[in-house]
Amino acid sequence: MPYRYLEDIAIADVAFEAEGATAKELFQEAAAALTNTMIRDPSAIEGRVIRAFDLEAKDIEMLLYRFLQELIFFKDAERLLFCCYELDVEQGIPAWRMHVRASGEEIDPKKHELLADVKAVSFHNFSIERTAGGWRAAVVVDV
Repeated sequence: MPYRYLEDIAIADVAFEAEGATAKELFQEAAAALTNTMIRDPSAIEGRVIRAFDLEAKDIEMLLYRFLQELIFFKDAERLLFCCYELDVEQGIPAWRMHVRASGEEIDPKKHELLADVKAVSFHNFSIERTAGGWRAAVVVDV
C-alpha cells in the first residue's frame, strides 16, 4: 500500500503515511494522499493544465514539506488539483533540489466530490525516514 491514513494522530486534522522505493515515488505517493484528502476520487482529475516549478531545501524533509505546500498553494490560488507528476529529485550538496511538472485541472464540484479543504502541512509529527524498502513519510495536514 503506497499510502494509508493514520487514526488518533491528530483530532481536527488529517494524518497519513506515504511510502516509496525512491524519493521520487515517496513524493508522488504523498501528493496522491494529499489530493485524496481533498477529493473522493483523484482519478477524476484530468491533466488539462500543466504547472512547472523548482524547489530547494536543506534536507529531504523540508523538500517534501515545500512540495506539499506548493500543491496547496495552487489549490488555493488557482483552484488547481493535480493528478500526474513528473519529478526530478536529487540530493545535492548542500541542498536537495527538485523540478516538478504537474498536470491537473481546476476544481469542479460537479465533477470532483470535495472532502476536506486542506489549509497547510503541519510540522506536528512530520517526518521522513529511510526504510529497508526505500522511504517512509508521516504527514499531518490542517483542514
